[in-house]
Amino acid sequence: MPDPFDTDYVNLTSPAVAHYIINPSDAVDLPVRPRAVFVNAAGTAVLQDNDGEAVSYNLTAGAVLSIRPTRVLATGTTAQLVAWY
Repeated sequence: MPDPFDTDYVNLTSPAVAHYIINPSDAVDLPVRPRAVFVNAAGTAVLQDNDGEAVSYNLTAGAVLSIRPTRVLATGTTAQLVAWY
């Protein structure tokens, strides 16, 4: 399909161009660091940042988190999340 925006620069303020279901892991970083995280099903998510700091969030379905975690921990995560990048 033609994409008139194919040559535009992709940055954090432009729409995502791909996505994947996040599989939480206590040992493995995300395969691609997302520009945002979408909450597909409500619950708790434990997100880890660049510094290894993990914070637990209580989330509602449909929320968009403007954080770029390096890892979503399995321990404590019950929400279903989608990575946008």
